[in-house]
Amino acid sequence: MNYLRTSILLAAMTGLFLAIGYMLGGEGGMILALLFALGMNAFAYWNADKMVLRMYGAHEVDDSSAASYYRIVRQLADRANMPMPKVYIIENDQPNAFATGRNPENAAVAATTGLLRILSHEEIAGVMAHELAHVRNRDTLIMTITATIAGAISMLANFALFFGGSRNNPLGIVGAILIMILAPIAAALVQMAISRTREYAADAAGAEICGHPLWLASALEKLERGAQTIDNEEAESNPATAHLFIINPLRGRSMDNLFSTHPNTANRVQRLRELAGATGPWG
Repeated sequence: MNYLRTSILLAAMTGLFLAIGYMLGGEGGMILALLFALGMNAFAYWNADKMVLRMYGAHEVDDSSAASYYRIVRQLADRANMPMPKVYIIENDQPNAFATGRNPENAAVAATTGLLRILSHEEIAGVMAHELAHVRNRDTLIMTITATIAGAISMLANFALFFGGSRNNPLGIVGAILIMILAPIAAALVQMAISRTREYAADAAGAEICGHPLWLASALEKLERGAQTIDNEEAESNPATAHLFIINPLRGRSMDNLFSTHPNTANRVQRLRELAGATGPWG
């Protein structure tokens, strides 16, 4: 069901992008919009992971430089029958983490120093299992493509006034203004809906990988409290990357509604507790 919903939302976003191209430039505009989207996605496919890691100043670690953290990731990757991802640390006091990479063979997981400082060994395992679930589910690629298309829609919408008189736009200049205003909002809503869907799926899959849903539940509660009190300046400067993190890193804390990039943490914790009750008496 989660994959079906994600596919429908991605199709809706792509359809919106092509419709805007058609309204602004007819069939030629739609084809140009499609080629533009394909070009942006190709660039994102090969380079998005390097860009986001560089953006946050992440540095790669190994078994000698961050033994406990690295070994947790290695044990979980073995348990999930996945290739070992590259492991990074971000010098940031806000406790948080994310995964990136186009596929399991070219993946990376990153945790902040704040997370490694406040979480227990078991809680770190819960978080890293969640991130490996994103990698296994190809969520890192899905969200990269989603962010790219959303950005392209916003860029295309900015051209709306220049093509307001197109015969394919029955509302003329009024339609152009509506496209310019509403299209980016619609794209953002779809992007946020996809992000929330994938977070719930990664919570469930991460609990399966580590075998202890309550480890992740406990970690989420601590991360939420930390994110509410400690700012992440890099994320504030690059809000388009907020959906990558396990907890919303931005100041405006999310509710479980249309305008949040993440599900409500209390709802996520409740689902994990229900999963623990259904699968075993773990603590």
